[in-house]
Amino acid sequence: MKKILLLTILLSNMLFASLNVNTTYQTLGEVAKKIGGELVKVNVLASAKYDPHFIVPKPSLLSKLRRADLLIINGAGLEIGWLPPLIRSANNAKIQVGAQGFLDMSHFIPMIDVPTSVSRGFGDVHAQGNPHYSTDPYMIPIMAKVIEAKLSALDISNEAYYKANLENFLKEWDAYLQKLNTKMLSCKDKKLIEYHELFNYFLSRYEYKSYGNIEPLPGIAPSSKHTLELIHTLKSNKIKIILQDVYHEKKSALFIAKKADASAIILPHEVGAVKEADTLENFYNTIAKRICR
Repeated sequence: MKKILLLTILLSNMLFASLNVNTTYQTLGEVAKKIGGELVKVNVLASAKYDPHFIVPKPSLLSKLRRADLLIINGAGLEIGWLPPLIRSANNAKIQVGAQGFLDMSHFIPMIDVPTSVSRGFGDVHAQGNPHYSTDPYMIPIMAKVIEAKLSALDISNEAYYKANLENFLKEWDAYLQKLNTKMLSCKDKKLIEYHELFNYFLSRYEYKSYGNIEPLPGIAPSSKHTLELIHTLKSNKIKIILQDVYHEKKSALFIAKKADASAIILPHEVGAVKEADTLENFYNTIAKRICR
């Protein structure tokens, strides 16, 4: 009966891809596709292969923004280095900051690692907190609900369609989370360090402890002294895992791993960052599999 209702709504409105939705990153885009279904066309601006802080503002991105009805950003300062000039140059009133077609997802997320003070002396610190919240699979339902509300507000004639998609997706995601939680219970209490604090939300969710970062400060390359200190930390605490992302240099992690008899594990920070992480589910499956191996 529910499928018949959705089909009826589609046929009665005769609207396909009625909203042009841009998202800054792939994970947001995947959630938008789940909720928008056939009624939205989703364009992802940034490639998951590159550093999300520094995306080259190509003319093709400007073209996408000019046609957008809705722009969904990660927020918390993650796009600050590349997106604002593009939004201004797009000259699209719908997606300007504060407009109805602009959505900053970070405003709805319980942020962690919020600094008590901000100074360049602490490296590239994000004043609103750690912006990499999409590594926590429990943030996905929050994103889905916020996107449904925004799509329904922009396209009220198809509100029932978006709400039905949300309901179905939340049920499916809850079942998926139970399977993922079972997987994570099988590899509790592993010790590790990170290159950059990309995975703090995932580590916090599953109660992992990070003993340090290869970056001495966010955005700062490791010195020889810091590298030697990390090697000592790994050896003295019997740490065997170094979490490395796809876009930072890998020589430091490989060197430290060799000296400390540990393993440098490359994890995806977004859907599509590695080949195996090609869907929302596979994104988190890949993180879990590589940590738990």
